[in-house]
Amino acid sequence: MKILVLNSGSSTLKYQLFNVNGDNYEIICKGNAERIARDASFVGIKYADGTKKEVSVDLPDHNTALNEIFKLLLDGVIGSLGDIHAIGHRIVQGGAVFKASALIDDEVIRQIEELAVLAPLHNYAAALVIRAVKGELPNVPQVAVFDTAFHQTMPAEAYTYALPLEQRNKYKIRRYGAHGTSHKFVAERTAEIVGKNSKIITCHIGSGASITAVKDGICIDTSMGLTPLAGIIMDTRCGDIDPYIPLYIMKTQDLTPEQVNEMLNKKSGKYGLSGYSDSRDFEAAYLRGETAAIEGMKCYIYSIVKFIGSYIAAMGGVDAIVFTAGVGENSPLVRKLVLERLSYLGIEIDEEKNGIRGEEAEITKPGSKVRAFVIPTNEELAIAKDTVAIAA
Repeated sequence: MKILVLNSGSSTLKYQLFNVNGDNYEIICKGNAERIARDASFVGIKYADGTKKEVSVDLPDHNTALNEIFKLLLDGVIGSLGDIHAIGHRIVQGGAVFKASALIDDEVIRQIEELAVLAPLHNYAAALVIRAVKGELPNVPQVAVFDTAFHQTMPAEAYTYALPLEQRNKYKIRRYGAHGTSHKFVAERTAEIVGKNSKIITCHIGSGASITAVKDGICIDTSMGLTPLAGIIMDTRCGDIDPYIPLYIMKTQDLTPEQVNEMLNKKSGKYGLSGYSDSRDFEAAYLRGETAAIEGMKCYIYSIVKFIGSYIAAMGGVDAIVFTAGVGENSPLVRKLVLERLSYLGIEIDEEKNGIRGEEAEITKPGSKVRAFVIPTNEELAIAKDTVAIAA
């Protein structure tokens, strides 16, 4: 059977098409529609043999983007849209409503739209695409896979903010987390190696980044909060700061909430510390000895180590620490600096194995008391598997 996975962003629509045969999930093709509702928009496809194709086309909205993707698929990939058995969607925000993936109906669409207040750039776009698919393929089942679902097992003491009860209840203010599909995927893979009854800390470190504590397969805490702004230092996001700072900035600099939001989300983090927003440029500057990058790297690593340490305390120990996503999978330097700060745990880094990029590997020596791994994430595969389980 063929399963289409769609990932809707504010100005993008990414996709992967799988051919599923039992437990075998073969990628037929993948691609994206970029710069939706902007100039220079295009759609692209990468085939299984590695060849690529891009088409410049006007994409005024997500409906048009979806239709252009369908055109690419119909150009030799599938015979008709009827060949698609089911479609899975990545949904960023499921709130406290969705504790697992769900078969989409009108009520699920309504709830996704209602929760868009917590993820306006992503949930609205996803709902638009879901409705467009429903109009084009009314008989094809669709499944919503929520980034927040894996984190719904957190106990109240982990997700509750110390704010007035009325505010929390009325405005749904609590910790939701993010990257749940990725954390679940790499935690399950790690558990296959170290055992199901284990204490695992998963580090999804990319442009956006989050750390999650997983005990016996269950999420007990995660670093992102009500929004993806919280947690560790990120490329352009500040991570955890004193809550009074935004108010102080607004008062002293006469800035609007929108301007402060822009600063915290797009001008802070590693960019604010060093002037570099791309992790590769940031690392290169660090290795060149630039003072701002060196000091920024110290802050960055410290923020990661601090969360890992707090989760070790929360779980009463740790069996494995896992690195995934863009930086986690491809930066031997960041992994080394983090694990060196945790050497008191009896971690022994294997320098040669830690040199790998984008591959699965154990990067600690056989005698290491705590094991460390690189596990490449595959959110699309996880979404495809949930889609098959629910809709097939």
